[in-house]
Amino acid sequence: MLDRDERAYRKAMSDRSTVLLVEDHRELAASTGAYLEAAGFLVDYAQDGLNAMHLAVTNDYDAIVLDIGLPGVDGLEVCRRLRRDAKSAVPIIMLTARDQLDDKLSGFDVGADDYLVKPFDMPELEARLNAVLRRRDIDAFRESYAIGDLTLDVATAQVKRAGREIRLSKTQFELLRLLMRESPNVVSRERLERHLWGEEPPDSDALRSHLYNLRKAIDKPFDEELMETLPGRGFRIRA
Repeated sequence: MLDRDERAYRKAMSDRSTVLLVEDHRELAASTGAYLEAAGFLVDYAQDGLNAMHLAVTNDYDAIVLDIGLPGVDGLEVCRRLRRDAKSAVPIIMLTARDQLDDKLSGFDVGADDYLVKPFDMPELEARLNAVLRRRDIDAFRESYAIGDLTLDVATAQVKRAGREIRLSKTQFELLRLLMRESPNVVSRERLERHLWGEEPPDSDALRSHLYNLRKAIDKPFDEELMETLPGRGFRIRA
């Protein structure tokens, strides 16, 4: 494993993307790391969840390839903590032998960007890494959203509809930003709560109150309603 100074030096001297590979199976880790290095990535390695979290928060990786079935702290918990506690936005690809739909949904639910089931072909992993890195590069420059006549500017924290400025609280702004970013997809109540408060939302009425006030601000003064509630599923901003 590279020390921090050597890793930073190597990255500075090249345009290669850095990847943290988290895998407890040594042979698979060795073969995967060798392939990715040959494909042009700089690869660091962790064998367990605790070491992975330490490396992920103390180093600047471009992506993480994360096995779910780790000893001690599993990959789902590692991903959850990186997103919730460390506020990390680094792209994460879940790597696991599990192939049930519920396992895939659990990975996406805690913040994974993609999911690859073992056994897998190395070129597919390379392709998925390149895909999440491209999406990250595009998102890094995206500071505004527009759906219909509703616009949100991240840099200025400004929201407008039909040219009229709408004043929102910080919580309402973050709710709208997530809903617009995911539109036209539905965002579950649970995901909205985790986005705002992590694993400990204040009470069952807090989200309902914020959503009510958000809807009142962006929809009530206008003829067409953009915010939609889908009972039992969640909420969305209609395209």
